[in-house]
Amino acid sequence: MIYPRAPQSHSAVADHYDELDPIYRLLWGEHVHHGLWTNGHESVGEAVAALSDAVGERLPTGPGKRLIDIGCGYGATARRFAARGALVTGFTLSQAQIDAAPQAPNVTLACRDWLENDLASAVFDGAYAIESSEHMVDKPSFFVEARRVLKAGAPLVICAWLASGQPTRWQVDHLLEPICFEGGLPSMGDERDYRAMAAAAGFECIDYQDLTANVARTWTICLGRFLRAMITKAAVRRAVLRARNRRFALSLPRLILAYRTGAMRYGLFTFRALPST
Repeated sequence: MIYPRAPQSHSAVADHYDELDPIYRLLWGEHVHHGLWTNGHESVGEAVAALSDAVGERLPTGPGKRLIDIGCGYGATARRFAARGALVTGFTLSQAQIDAAPQAPNVTLACRDWLENDLASAVFDGAYAIESSEHMVDKPSFFVEARRVLKAGAPLVICAWLASGQPTRWQVDHLLEPICFEGGLPSMGDERDYRAMAAAAGFECIDYQDLTANVARTWTICLGRFLRAMITKAAVRRAVLRARNRRFALSLPRLILAYRTGAMRYGLFTFRALPST
């Protein structure tokens, strides 16, 4: 597990997304996650929707199915699944994201810490976390809570930023640890960490895919958009330079290099909730 040089609390994560909300929406839109390119010709909009759909293929999204979106952002993926008939409850730490999220039938979003969700036990048909487990201060408890609210046999689908299994000291010091610090990640696990934490909480892993090659161009696009905005938009330039969390900008080139050097991977896990013993 990789840890940042200074602890990142859930309030620090909330502050990061609240303050940078306008910038994130400008750079990427309503989805706060990577794009997934399969043929290489998809637009950004098509690619981010494709990642949501890859998650949806592993979930019961039909009419009446109850799903949990752990780290829902602006609710774009939740709305996509609700359009298929699912009833989606989403959680985010960012009030700014809740305020910006459009209301939609069958979607309920809350600004609340997942680790204190107060949901009933064993009532949900599926859960997913798209690039939010990285922001959990207590990752083992993230899995424990997911298992508690899910019915036996229900899937938990996770898209996660992962450290490689054996990063070099240089990669840790100059890429992975700074990415955690600059991006508000209390820690970054690798594939083995996720499998072990899930197993300890009562899940079995039924599928894993390394999507690094299909998502990596996300950060080249983001960096290009960010630099253009800094040059052409004075309001953006002022907002970034005055932001408490302006160090996030340093992670854009680091993320590109982390993927290209193999220091970081992008994984799609599908877990199944085992019956309680």
